[in-house]
Amino acid sequence: MISFLYRLVNCFETEHGFRPNMLYISPSHFEKLRVDLANIPGLDDLVQFLGMEIAIDADMAHPQVAFSDVNWRHSQAV
Repeated sequence: MISFLYRLVNCFETEHGFRPNMLYISPSHFEKLRVDLANIPGLDDLVQFLGMEIAIDADMAHPQVAFSDVNWRHSQAV
């Protein structure tokens, strides 16, 4: 899973000239990522390691990366 995400990030950066800061991922892919990175204990640590906020969406067939100007740490769902 981590090598797939690495390729996604590199393709995004090559195409746009900057790194993505959002990862959209399904619950099952997120679980695979957690297994791959089991040595990273918490979600905040995982976000810091990846350098991207994580949005889990059951409708995502494949992980996707994007860039967002929104400061997700200070926003809330309504």
